[in-house]
Amino acid sequence: MQLAESLQLAAAWFRVLDPAQQARVERDVSVQQVQAGSIIERKGDLAQAWIGVLAGLVKVSVGNAEGKVASLTGVPAGGWIGEGSLLKREVRKYDVVALRDSVVARLPAVTFEWLLDSSIPFNRYLLHQLNERVAQFIGKAEHDRLLDPDARVARCLAELFNPLLYPGMGMRLAITQEEVGYLARVSRQRANQALRKLEEAGLLQVEYGAVRVQDLDGLKRYGADAVMSDEP
Repeated sequence: MQLAESLQLAAAWFRVLDPAQQARVERDVSVQQVQAGSIIERKGDLAQAWIGVLAGLVKVSVGNAEGKVASLTGVPAGGWIGEGSLLKREVRKYDVVALRDSVVARLPAVTFEWLLDSSIPFNRYLLHQLNERVAQFIGKAEHDRLLDPDARVARCLAELFNPLLYPGMGMRLAITQEEVGYLARVSRQRANQALRKLEEAGLLQVEYGAVRVQDLDGLKRYGADAVMSDEP
């Protein structure tokens, strides 16, 4: 597949650029195939590129000196991450790791800043993405504290099908039960139980190595009644 075609499919922001801007992006962007488990970006390194997932699945995670790791979010094909670090010209505060064999694009910081200076549509797209990302992490903080494992798995999957952050995803995602467990911070066995329960509720269909969502709004709301019943 040609680079321009890949960007058209997996970079919604690329489609809002004019031909000259698209041509510069094609010239400047680099593409890398990474194996599962590879560190794509390391915490503490200076942010020098905007990171896009053209194929596969990566996770954003943090860890400490004792080896404890917490997954913050997953990023499927079509997702672009790290704009905050670029805008603030600071070091990464998280690791970006490939959960499965993936294809990753890097847009250099200088090109990213040039787009900010030359494209109003790009700025508008980025503003919407930042707003959605803030809402996502606020929701995750709430869910991790208030929801049971079944609901956390449901909300985790709903995040991966966010049409604003990951446009063009469709309703099927190649993801294993182990990968769901990594992202929802539950064991593979507990993720399997949750997926079966969500399938019985008619919210999704579990396929071999994949999940097909049947009711995205239902996944987003799953467990909300239990949270409300616990409120004073």
